This record gives sequence, structure tokens and C-alpha cells, in this order.
Amino acid sequence: MSEIEETLKRISSHKGIQGIVVVNNEGIPLRSTLEPEKTTHYAATVLQLAQKARSVVRDLDATNDLTFLRVRTKKHEIMIAPEKDYMLIVVQNPNQD
Repeated sequence: MSEIEETLKRISSHKGIQGIVVVNNEGIPLRSTLEPEKTTHYAATVLQLAQKARSVVRDLDATNDLTFLRVRTKKHEIMIAPEKDYMLIVVQNPNQD
């Protein structure tokens, strides 16, 4: 099993994880544990959010960069880890017992 697959399996084993999506910098899904329709939707919309957040961080301090973004709603928590060549998106239900 590759290092990527092991990491995805480890993250998926945490309580409340509903899905993981790995996208490239163009928003194209590379790997996902979600259904195809949800994968495409999360890939496109979260990429835009992360790009906007990165822009805000750089506007505030040109020497800084976005390393992690967490968005919590009533139903989900979306954790976004942008890297150089890809972005990791984890969708979780924070209220799941």
C-alpha cells in the first residue's frame, strides 16, 4: 500500500470522517472517498475558498502563506490543507458520537 493510501486510510479511521478528497492545483480530483458528484462539488468549491483565503493571508502579510483552513458549519467541518502541488480536503461530522 502506498504512503498516500495509508494516510487516507488513517484519516478515514477517525471518528466522524465522512470523506476525503485530494485535488491538484487546478481542482481536478486525484483521489476521493466520496461519491463522484460530491467529489466534483467539493473539489471545485473548496478550491475557490482556499484560493480566496490564501489571497487574504497574502494581502495582510506578503511574506505569509495559508497552511491550513478549517470551516465549521451546523452540519459539517471541512478541513483544508493546501500544499504545493495538491490540496487535501477532509469532510467531517463534528457532532457524530
